[in-house]
Amino acid sequence: MYDIVIIGGGPAGLTAGLYAGRAKLKTLIVEQLVAGGQAATTDLIENYPGVPEGSTGPDITERMEEQAKKFGCEFIMAEVTGVDFSGKEKVIKTTNGEFKAKAVIIASGATHRKLGCPGETEFTGRGVSYCATCDAAFYEDLPVAVVGGGDSAISAAIYLTKFASKVYVIHRRDALRATKVVQEKAFANPKIEIVWDSIVDEVKGSETVEALRIKNVKTGQFSDLPVNGVFMYVGLEPNTKFLNGHIKLDAKGYVPVTSNMETDVPGVFAAGDVTVKLLRQVVTAVGDGATAAVAAEKYIEDNF
Repeated sequence: MYDIVIIGGGPAGLTAGLYAGRAKLKTLIVEQLVAGGQAATTDLIENYPGVPEGSTGPDITERMEEQAKKFGCEFIMAEVTGVDFSGKEKVIKTTNGEFKAKAVIIASGATHRKLGCPGETEFTGRGVSYCATCDAAFYEDLPVAVVGGGDSAISAAIYLTKFASKVYVIHRRDALRATKVVQEKAFANPKIEIVWDSIVDEVKGSETVEALRIKNVKTGQFSDLPVNGVFMYVGLEPNTKFLNGHIKLDAKGYVPVTSNMETDVPGVFAAGDVTVKLLRQVVTAVGDGATAAVAAEKYIEDNF
């Protein structure tokens, strides 16, 4: 029996674990992959307060993990397959057994949304990727494309220029959504070319990706863009399928929470990218995680 079980080991979950551990609460973090979440796949984080020179995502999240462990937080690698929040004691079902807790913090994050075009699934792992820092090295001196226009997409494009011969950014609008400082870096990079007002209609190739069929949304014209890889950055989907109706979700599957990170089920809290919020960044995730842990501590004090 744990005081708190935290589902997810990204910045929100790690910070919650740190705060819970410091409060001398018996705490377990359940993470199905390596700790760090999406932040661990980010090449450079420049907007984290107190780190003016910037740092890599893996470096920041590894230090978070070390801090949580320092204060006694336990970790287990497993996938959460279901939950039972009907009783006072919460049950978390995983591929590595069941765990009970007085309180639960859901910090399961979000994953990259699929584009849904023909060829995407068939070529995933053979030219289609969702992680530039994971796969960029495979495209040394080769042309690649990035689909999307937000911060994640443009940051990925900039990173890819370290390896690729050319980086096309395919964006369905005539203006990027990324922050101005990120846009300026992209516009100043001679390896980056923006393909405006366009969408990917099909991923084409034989054994691996060889080209993208592009449609201009204004003219309706189609063209083929020769590339050897394509990186999809077209939004996020919350990792909440395992909840299966046990707590309230919004229409997109995100978890609505109060200012204290409370869900609609007493003793169940949520933090980070999995919640309904304006900004999904490391800095907001850690704030959520700290708040959730303190709120969970108070809930345990009042109810056990």
